[in-house]
Amino acid sequence: MNTSTFFQPDYAIHPGETLAETLAELGMPQAELAQRMGRPLQMISEIIQGKKAITAGTALQLERATGVPANFWNSSQRNYEATLARLEEDRGLAPGSSWLKQFPLTPLTKIGWLPECDSPAAQMRALLNFFGVAGVKEWECIWTSPQVAFRKSTAFKANPMAAAAWLRQGELVAQQIRAEAYNQEMFMKALYEIRKLTTAKPDVFVPKAGELCRSTGIALVFVPELPGTGAYGATRWLTPKKAILQLSLRGKADDFLWFTFFHEAAHILKHGKRDIFIEAPNGAFDPETRRKEEEADTFASDFLIPKHDLAEFRRQGRFTTETIQRFADQLGISPGIVVGCLQHEKLLPFTHLNALKRRFSFK
Repeated sequence: MNTSTFFQPDYAIHPGETLAETLAELGMPQAELAQRMGRPLQMISEIIQGKKAITAGTALQLERATGVPANFWNSSQRNYEATLARLEEDRGLAPGSSWLKQFPLTPLTKIGWLPECDSPAAQMRALLNFFGVAGVKEWECIWTSPQVAFRKSTAFKANPMAAAAWLRQGELVAQQIRAEAYNQEMFMKALYEIRKLTTAKPDVFVPKAGELCRSTGIALVFVPELPGTGAYGATRWLTPKKAILQLSLRGKADDFLWFTFFHEAAHILKHGKRDIFIEAPNGAFDPETRRKEEEADTFASDFLIPKHDLAEFRRQGRFTTETIQRFADQLGISPGIVVGCLQHEKLLPFTHLNALKRRFSFK
């Protein structure tokens, strides 16, 4: 979590000012410095007036003549030039203030994805750095152009800035995860092991599931939901050999979490590497995307509770804490998943037996 505060001056100090102060402390006239360095007096005067830069060669000569290390003069010159560039950039960033206000800046700062900043320009720069883009036009090209696949998601349409920030944070976390090259057969085997983890606590299943995914080319990341996104999860490929499976804990119950996980896993297994999927409530998709979403739903449902097992359990017609727990034990899954399935199938009211669900939250 980045909780630092950015403070940057709105002025640039030329190293010539420091040179003038150094000469005053040494009691050395500019003419004497010129003689000691073997340089024209006019050059020394122009440096002090801020008209001329201190080169690497000049810095070495200043070190011998003044006793101040050359790396100090070089660093001072670089800092001056960098500050000038930043101030120039600030003037260019000013027109983007309306774009900046569209982001949920307070939540982004509170959660630590952005630092606290002392000016709109610094905030703009921090946000652009977060997204890894040079400017607003570049951001729009990546995140809101018509060809961007994830714009079809309800989450992105509801609040594109928040959804983009949520996806970007997932990318940043996933980039730090070293994963093996994607292996579909190994990933399918890993899913059976991860299914067993649905009965475990987060301090067990989070690292273990992450390890299993990494070994098969998947970066599993948990990223807190931002206000306005409504996203449960997302899937996309960072490289041809590495995919990201991102979860938000929206819904906070284990049935939501695990159904979303296996739904996203289906996208990785069954659908193209160019597609980006964001799962959110009441999604409105084109026919082809809808087909893929329904296919992922079916995979997740059947993988967690096989059809023939569910059909047999339904025939019993008695859904109590005891019968659900026994059925879940037989399948080796969390009873909360069974409750969620029965509620989805309208065999159990959404108000019933929710105590069997385990709820999660981010630390």
